[in-house]
Amino acid sequence: MAWVLKMDDATIESGLVHDFDASLSGIGQELGAGAYSMSDVLALPIFKQEDSSLPPENETKNPPFQYVLCAATSPAVKLHDETLTYLNQGQSYEVRMLDNRKPGELPELNNKMVKSIVRVVFHDRRLQYTEHQQLEGWKWNRPGDRLLDIDIPMSVGIVEPKTHPSQLNAAEFLWDLNKRTSVFVQVHCISTEFTPRKHGGEKGVPFRIQFDTFALGDSGDYTEHLHSASCQIKVFKPKGADRKQKTDREKMEKRTAQEKEKYQPSYDTTILSECSPWPDNAYTSTNQAATLSFASTPLSTYTTSSVLDSDSSSPNHQADPGSHVNSEQLSPTASIQDTQKWLLKNRFSSYTRLFSNFSGSDLLKLTRDDLVQICGPADGIRLFNALKSRSVRPRLTVYVCKESLQESPLLDRHSTNENGEHCLSSGLHVYHALYLEELTAAELIRKMACVCSIPLGTINQVYRQGPTGIHILLSDQMVYNFPDESCFLISTVKDESGEGLHLILK
Repeated sequence: MAWVLKMDDATIESGLVHDFDASLSGIGQELGAGAYSMSDVLALPIFKQEDSSLPPENETKNPPFQYVLCAATSPAVKLHDETLTYLNQGQSYEVRMLDNRKPGELPELNNKMVKSIVRVVFHDRRLQYTEHQQLEGWKWNRPGDRLLDIDIPMSVGIVEPKTHPSQLNAAEFLWDLNKRTSVFVQVHCISTEFTPRKHGGEKGVPFRIQFDTFALGDSGDYTEHLHSASCQIKVFKPKGADRKQKTDREKMEKRTAQEKEKYQPSYDTTILSECSPWPDNAYTSTNQAATLSFASTPLSTYTTSSVLDSDSSSPNHQADPGSHVNSEQLSPTASIQDTQKWLLKNRFSSYTRLFSNFSGSDLLKLTRDDLVQICGPADGIRLFNALKSRSVRPRLTVYVCKESLQESPLLDRHSTNENGEHCLSSGLHVYHALYLEELTAAELIRKMACVCSIPLGTINQVYRQGPTGIHILLSDQMVYNFPDESCFLISTVKDESGEGLHLILK
């Protein structure tokens, strides 16, 4: 026997309303004032998924490639700052090369190889300006070593890996987009090697690992730029990165919950962020001796063909006043063609097409934020400083004066004229400022010969007058240890043949 329960619609509706009211009656009774925070509310999953509900047209465009460095990020980085990753010197780190293209995106790359160039470069703008000198100095201290290497046995899916002897901080390889690819890189330079040594415990400089990927162009070479990305790193001696990561983690554990909210969490891997391509005129090592060479160079090598304009290293050096293409400063009246030439001369060739319709005044009107947004942080700041003509201080300044043959340097600088008035004596010594960048004897001799109007080919030896009047042969090491703003009187003495000269610095 079946029982049938009959209820009219009104009874059912009233029962549902009663049950719904009862289910809501307890909400809010256990929550007092201040029992919740807005950060807790925003942390709910419904708010985290808010971005995914946006219309497709508002979504951020994903890059075609992605590079993932398998090393943990530091937990001691503030929320809106760039991530920082610590690496051990010489240790192999995996970088996963991921094809991130959507279906139908860049179909010309299907079943084809691409070339990637990996570099380790300076993060600080100050060191980017002097990259060549810094890396040449590192090469001189570490002969035969490289700043960056690829661990070929551990790498997967790479083809034709190459390292050029002239590019110690870069390596390149080909890889197939359809295959799993991981390249293992080793960084051999440490951050403190480029820090001025003072009393120990100096803070190391940050580097960047950058990948630039190219497709095969019409010329048959991999010249068509596709994508670039980089991340900030610091390199420590072996096991130093692990200790630094542990120290940062312990510091963060001691902070309050409110302070922790201002910092990023530490992630197991580092995702490289998109950036501007590295300039074509990257660092290339020369076969010459390092800049800071301490060996004495024979003066016979200082030929007139090696003479440079002594004012070229001066902070106040200016080009032809009639030209708007001064490498130091861009004139507001510069035409579009002059602006293009200025960009090329100042190592901004990657942006000549971008600024193809900009005159000098157009470029000078851009703010620092505008340039950073257009060119990226590194090149944007460098271009802004170049437009504002911020000169780089010379490494050493020396003041020299050619000693007069008629007057002794010990003569009084004042005399009395016929009216009994004091006036300057003809024996007053006027000094010239020499700005040195290479800190070598050759550079100092070239510039002394220029300001003193002495033919360079007639100089045989240069001495510095030492204690008790002894003559010490000038060398690179002596110039390197000159105090800044040293003053010298230059005396000339003919050699035994009577045709050449010896210079004596007093």
